[in-house]
Amino acid sequence: MTDPVIASLRRALEAHPGDVVLRIHLAQTLLAGGDPAAAIAEASLALQADPANDQARLLLGTAATALSSPPGAAEPDDAPGGGAAPGAPAGPAAFDWDKAEHEVGSAVPPPFVEASPVPVGPAADDGDGTAPVEVPREAVTLSDVGGLDDVKRRLEESFLAPMRNAEVARAFGKSLRGGLLLYGPPGCGKTFLARAVAGELGATFLSVSMTDVIGSFMGETQKNLKRVFDEARAQAPTVLFIDEIDSLGMRRGALSGGGAAWLRQMVNELLLQLDSMSGDNDGLYVLAATNNPWDLDEALLRPGRLDRSILVSPPDHEARASILRHHLKNRPIAGIDVQHLATVTEGFSGADLEHVAVTAAEKAMMQSIAQGAISPITMDHLGDALREIRPSTVAWLESARNVVRFSNANGRYDDLAALLDGKKRR
Repeated sequence: MTDPVIASLRRALEAHPGDVVLRIHLAQTLLAGGDPAAAIAEASLALQADPANDQARLLLGTAATALSSPPGAAEPDDAPGGGAAPGAPAGPAAFDWDKAEHEVGSAVPPPFVEASPVPVGPAADDGDGTAPVEVPREAVTLSDVGGLDDVKRRLEESFLAPMRNAEVARAFGKSLRGGLLLYGPPGCGKTFLARAVAGELGATFLSVSMTDVIGSFMGETQKNLKRVFDEARAQAPTVLFIDEIDSLGMRRGALSGGGAAWLRQMVNELLLQLDSMSGDNDGLYVLAATNNPWDLDEALLRPGRLDRSILVSPPDHEARASILRHHLKNRPIAGIDVQHLATVTEGFSGADLEHVAVTAAEKAMMQSIAQGAISPITMDHLGDALREIRPSTVAWLESARNVVRFSNANGRYDDLAALLDGKKRR
């Protein structure tokens, strides 16, 4: 096929990107024209739109085999137009599906399965496959956050709904200011949740941590903190996210040593900027995250500052399935049962689950390199990864038991107590 034909097919797909038949035709044309890499990309997109399309799966395996074969391996008679006389018009060669199926073997399984675990290791998977090509993601919103339904509900009540309906909120005496503290084990999505809040509103999102405000000279840190809040107020409505706030708002009574004085001044300035009486914070909402809320200065948690706190617990079954699907869907995969994986990964954080997906991908990649052909990630690879990785939330939850036992007289950590009690009963 000539380049103008391929170009016209691409223009047709731009007008009708969901036309699977047209996309498969383009993939066939590219493969026949000696461009298996581009054929793999188009076949992957066709599979992404229609995972059950056998023709696309078989074409994907054929293109992967052609990509991994050494140049010139095909017989002369197999080349498109190989027997044509010089100067004869080139025509589309008919694709021999029976021969391709014989060469490739069994079709690649669909990317995800919903049944019980499918043994699709090297012995059962004779074909090659590749994942859908990664598609650029849109802005993160709460719909991208797996699970955390209680967190989403409280965010909707305390911030999102008032910001979307400012006049109604003011009629009920609800100010468009305040703060929310997200706490929980590391790697469970606190930072991702803050990004989702900003994406949900289309509001300005500013992020700050200790390294952004600490200065080398006396008074510089306070000036930097004030500058951050002034910028946030100027761009209202703004979500100001303070990561690892315990490093900026540590207990002043516990500070000692040569640097204690300037650390106290840093905490004082943070309190001053958070206090609604010290400046116009209307339209400014502060989201803060910490793994250790019990290390925060008590004054930070008074009304008008970070007066609400939400436990971001390890993801539940539904959330684990969503996280695993997210981290696997744009990789070469076959026969993945995310529901089974979610069942056997209780206690894993979101970061742990990403680590599992990355480790499984590395194992499949090394297998592909050794075989000289693309080998998709299977349940075998994920099982090997799970045997190497343990949940990272266990240590944090154990340390939190003492806090619940001795420091929860005011009920601040009732959510955490309920989580620990539920785990103890199981």
